[in-house]
Amino acid sequence: MIAHKKEFYGGAGMLVAFVVVLIIIFSPVFNGHNGLEYLDFLYNSISKGSAYYIPKVKNETDGFKGTNIEVALTMGDKGQAEQTAKLFAAGGATVTISGAELKVAGDLGRILENCLADADFMYKNEGQKVSKKYGYNERQALFNWWAAAKAMDKDLKRQKLFNEAKVVTLVTKKAVESSYNYYKIEPQKITERMGIVIFSLVFYVIYTLWYGFAVMFLFEGWGMRLEH
Repeated sequence: MIAHKKEFYGGAGMLVAFVVVLIIIFSPVFNGHNGLEYLDFLYNSISKGSAYYIPKVKNETDGFKGTNIEVALTMGDKGQAEQTAKLFAAGGATVTISGAELKVAGDLGRILENCLADADFMYKNEGQKVSKKYGYNERQALFNWWAAAKAMDKDLKRQKLFNEAKVVTLVTKKAVESSYNYYKIEPQKITERMGIVIFSLVFYVIYTLWYGFAVMFLFEGWGMRLEH
C-alpha cells in the first residue's frame, strides 16, 4: 500500500528516467561506441599523452653500453623462442636456440637500445615498422620482448647482477608494457578535452545521487523512513 503517493511516483519517475539514460549509455550512439567504451578510450588517450617515458629510460640504458652479459632464457615454446631470437640478433647479440631455450650473449646496452626502439615505434602507433623488421605481428614482437625481459631479469638476479636486472625491469615497465597497452591509441592532452572530462565527472556524481534519491523516494512512498 502506498502511503505517500507524491514521493512514490516521484521516485518511480526518477527510476524510469535513470533506466532510460542507462540504456542510452550502453547503446552505440557515441561515434559507434557505447558510453563506457567512449569514455574508456577518452581517458586512455589522455593518460597516454602523459606517459611517454622512453627518452628518459634511454638515458638510463645508455649507461650499460659496453656491459656484456650472458643469459639463459626459457620461452613458452620453440616458435616463440625462434621469434625472440630475432629480437636479440637485431641488437647485435649472439643467440643459440635449443627448443624453447635461448642462450643470449651480447652488449646489454645495445640489446635494450633495440628494445626501446621497437617500443617507441609501437608507442607512436608505427607498428608496421616492427612487423617489417622481424617478419611477424608487431604485438607479438612486443609481447616477446616482455616475456624475454622477465626471463632476463630472473637470470640476471640468479647471477647477482642486480643493477643489470634493475634496468631491464625499468625498460619492461616504463617502455614495453606502456607501449603494448597504448598501441593504436591516439594521445590527447587533457586541456584539449577539458569540457567532456568535466562533464563526465559531474554527470557521474549526479547520476549516482539520482539513483539514490529515486530509491529513497520509493521507500518513503511506501511509508518506510529512516529513524535515529
